[in-house]
Amino acid sequence: MTSRERVLTALAHKEPDKVPIDLGATYNSGISACALYRLREYYGLEKRPIQIYETSQMIGTMEPDIMERRHIDVIGLNSANDCAGVPLHGPMQDFTMPDGTPVKISAAHKYKVDEKGRSFLYPQGNDSYDPSYVMPEGGYFFDAIPRSPGYDEDNLTPVEDFKEDFKPISQEDARWYEENAKLLRETTDKAIFGCFGMGGIGDPSAIPGGGVLEPKGIRTYQDWCMAQLLYPEYIKAVFEMWTDNALKSLEIYHQAVGDNIDVINISGTDFGTQVGPIMSLDTFRTLYKPYYRKMNDWVHDNTSWKTHYHCCGAIEVFIEDFIDMGVDVLNPVQLSAAGMDARQLKDKYGSRITFWGGGVDTQGLLPTGTPEQVKAQVKARLDILARGGGYVFNTIHNIMGNVPAENIAACFEAADEFRF
Repeated sequence: MTSRERVLTALAHKEPDKVPIDLGATYNSGISACALYRLREYYGLEKRPIQIYETSQMIGTMEPDIMERRHIDVIGLNSANDCAGVPLHGPMQDFTMPDGTPVKISAAHKYKVDEKGRSFLYPQGNDSYDPSYVMPEGGYFFDAIPRSPGYDEDNLTPVEDFKEDFKPISQEDARWYEENAKLLRETTDKAIFGCFGMGGIGDPSAIPGGGVLEPKGIRTYQDWCMAQLLYPEYIKAVFEMWTDNALKSLEIYHQAVGDNIDVINISGTDFGTQVGPIMSLDTFRTLYKPYYRKMNDWVHDNTSWKTHYHCCGAIEVFIEDFIDMGVDVLNPVQLSAAGMDARQLKDKYGSRITFWGGGVDTQGLLPTGTPEQVKAQVKARLDILARGGGYVFNTIHNIMGNVPAENIAACFEAADEFRF
């Protein structure tokens, strides 16, 4: 099979010739630039700065040489803009990670490094405003900085507060998507993943407004979680804006890329912690599910794409509702969280939703275990999750910057060796 045939077969819940593999196609199945730099060195590939395609997590681009080396089946159509509202489809500039790894970020970024070794990014590359992201000394990624002056609980103004957050895809960006989707389809045999993500209502990474010059209103995640119970009408008003913009942008995106993508990410909002859900099922059904259903329905009514949702944590309680609202693919399948047993998930949901991830424990085993232990866990999980199709291999979320190269190599070698 070609890579695309392999992925599409798995998405159809049939067994392909071998398990399809993703590394670096999405914002949640990639690898830290620091780890990628060392992995390239491990394989003896050319040393060069790692180009960043997701700035907050500093995720590195998988170039053709390493994709070929690791037999990767999926390639991403990345977003035209990053978390700080800076365009990614233009000139790049040098940036050095705290551990010394050389990378390339958008030349539109303005950044500074202070006397404590902290790196700051500015919204829309505009240093006339307060910085919106910070990477601590010794860190591997940028954290959003809450900048809202606060809110008046007796005079809530959601439409005014979030009016700068939601804008449809521009014509310039649409042309970029059109050209690059076509290029990927014509020059690779990979399944193509659309890193759309504009439907991630309530996403903790989006709430602070890292790409907004002067965010207002309820912007810390703690306040946002409480507001879902205290001020549900505020939340609904924001979600209406969010969803309307996502639907408009989906239409523009579809006009641009057509059938040149196979899977599209709708959302990266997390609903689980390590030990349980973030919210009740009733809250999810009241505040979130109706809007997600609208987006999924649009995709399924108008395109051939499969919808992909990233959702971390102990989320078993939500999976039936995810399926009901039209989710085709679930990532990252955090088997280390409470109630996320691989066998039970596969038996209960595996014929109705595709699992994308779950291949190895990225928090514990991958950074600290031996290559032999990594291989053993990968093979054990594949023996459960890959059987019968409905599975694309990846780790649980992105590979962090401190993971040894030999463990990353062992992980993907084990997946490549697996046979049905």
